[in-house]
Amino acid sequence: MRIVLMGQGPFGAKVMEELAARGEALVGTFTATDRRGEPVVEAAGKLGVPVFRPARLRAPEAYESFTRLAPDLCVMAFVTDILPERMLAHPKLGTLQYHPSLLPRHRGGSAINWAIIQGESRTGVTIFWPDRGIDTGPILLQKEAPIRPDDTVGSLYFNVLFPLGVEALLEAVALVKAGRAPRIPQDESQATHEPLCTEERAAVDWSRPVQEVYDLIRGTDPQPGAVTRWRGSKLKLFAAELVAGQRGVPGRVLAVDGPGILVAAGDGAIRVKRVQPEGGVKVAAAEYAATSGLKAGDRFGN
Repeated sequence: MRIVLMGQGPFGAKVMEELAARGEALVGTFTATDRRGEPVVEAAGKLGVPVFRPARLRAPEAYESFTRLAPDLCVMAFVTDILPERMLAHPKLGTLQYHPSLLPRHRGGSAINWAIIQGESRTGVTIFWPDRGIDTGPILLQKEAPIRPDDTVGSLYFNVLFPLGVEALLEAVALVKAGRAPRIPQDESQATHEPLCTEERAAVDWSRPVQEVYDLIRGTDPQPGAVTRWRGSKLKLFAAELVAGQRGVPGRVLAVDGPGILVAAGDGAIRVKRVQPEGGVKVAAAEYAATSGLKAGDRFGN
């Protein structure tokens, strides 16, 4: 079975390595032109897999390169570009795609962020047959996983959804090879679609319940970072924890101590351990407080 892998980052590289280890014929890989593509390029070099890095997968030359490889199956392992329908349909066995949620919930490019922001306790991965819609094609298989109360986007992805996704894609390829891969229609009545989780959508409203604020911070960690304002500038918040038995005026700094900055929300308090000032890098929150003059009694804005 001739496979073309499309992917980027460590996830795309890992899927390629595991497919090769199982003896699959990788006839080419398409990856991003920027640094996101470098892990795949490195893995492909070690495996002797031809690499293609078109600026856009919709470009005619990308399609021409793809068809010349005569793939039986296309595997999309972390792809942020949009494939044209003719490319999706070209392999005789079809195209598979990984998505880090239990479709049809959380369609879109920020599925992990929104599952955490919305306070959900379970998520998972879906391998599906992509079509012209955004994450709307029939499902081949799904695997569930818990979201721990202290998970961030980073911990949930790298510790859970990354290895689970690799496992799921390998299982899906095996089912296709065996001729036993299902196509289960998605239940549109259960579908949700969220926009990209951008900085503009990550603003902290300190008057909201403390659990909501906490979920927003961990659901935007490490990117794009939850945003508050202090002294007229943006300040991004990371590595938060809930603190019991503390209350105050929403947004008020209750204490600055070794572990971080304790801030009041609507019905409780949160300790923030790392921050990123506007135009700066991430630093320990206590270190930032010491250098900026932030102290107990100061108040963050929305």
